[in-house]
Amino acid sequence: MDQPPAESAPGEPEQQALFGWPDTAQEPDPQPSFRDSPAARRMLDVREVYAEPAALDSPRGRQIMARFPEARVTEVAGHWRIPSLHGNEGNIAQWVRIKSGTLVLGVKQTLRTRPNGRSADWIAPGPSNGCAMACAYCYVPRRKGYANPITLFTNIEAIVAHVRRHVRAQGPKTEPNQCDPRAWVYDIGENGDCSVDALVCDNTADLIAAFRGLPTAKASFATKFVNPDLLALDPQGRTRVRFSLMPPDDARLLDIRTSPVAERIAAAADFLDAGYEVHFNLSPVVLRPGWQRDWAALLTHLDDVLPDRVKDQAAAEIIMLTHNRSLHEVNLGWHPRAEEVLWQPDAQETKRSQNGALNVRYAQEIKRQALTRMGQLLASHAPWLRVRYAF
Repeated sequence: MDQPPAESAPGEPEQQALFGWPDTAQEPDPQPSFRDSPAARRMLDVREVYAEPAALDSPRGRQIMARFPEARVTEVAGHWRIPSLHGNEGNIAQWVRIKSGTLVLGVKQTLRTRPNGRSADWIAPGPSNGCAMACAYCYVPRRKGYANPITLFTNIEAIVAHVRRHVRAQGPKTEPNQCDPRAWVYDIGENGDCSVDALVCDNTADLIAAFRGLPTAKASFATKFVNPDLLALDPQGRTRVRFSLMPPDDARLLDIRTSPVAERIAAAADFLDAGYEVHFNLSPVVLRPGWQRDWAALLTHLDDVLPDRVKDQAAAEIIMLTHNRSLHEVNLGWHPRAEEVLWQPDAQETKRSQNGALNVRYAQEIKRQALTRMGQLLASHAPWLRVRYAF
């Protein structure tokens, strides 16, 4: 459960007026935003909102509700484990419908930045939890129960103030590491997808604007959704977008409601030209018949279509599949075909994760051999793609 936030630093309030900072001002866009397009509404057409009263009464909460004035609102005591939503086993059959039509609004009480050292130096307190997409292997719903729509945290001012204080307390980065040679990297989207969150409100835009003014740090988030609205946010090199990739056949089976893999790849140059650093997550690597052939084809495609300016700055994370028995049981209720490749007891073993969860991963020797093979495939088909992190 969330705990009360840490005390604010003297002289800097935890809550401040909703972003009127000069460095966040944007010129009006004469073109309609993508968030108002039919494609965006197919992803997220909110009909029902569960909300804490304080979230509804906040500036960000009012902004969100103005986008969905006809949505039915149910006030709840807390955003976590709402009995009629997360605790209702009957919701398994509506897994995707709930993701597209339901939204939860809450106030994030715990504001804590914790060390990571793998993908990022730090995990920042995220602006959301859950997602409108429905990737069958996603770890976020493992603790929630039978539904996992987006929960948006409306106290974005407090989240950004916390991150700014944390960055300033670190000072300059004095030693390069796998996360970045010069900047402290903060993952801002651990439990959600910032590209999809941006369909609903300006939380993502506010975080990108904040890092634009933090020369010793860099924001980072992984995404499986191409949102053109992010191209107008002027990150000035202070935000790293990690497009998650897998072979298209795997994505069609497992990456439900996401942008096609080819579309994610095609967006890389546009995001680079808009001021983002662009990396790739080769994730998750799912071991099934033909996996090596299909990863070779994907890497060859990357080599064929990406311009040199993308290749010159790109790096990759390789992440092997992690699964979970509780999520396996949920998936059997709405997408059993996915479990034919995700649930492989003969090749998997139980392991406790960093966050204390008990999950299943490929057995150590199987995983070692697969990571070695992925390195060989990269060397053969995309030798320019530096591996920053493999797990």
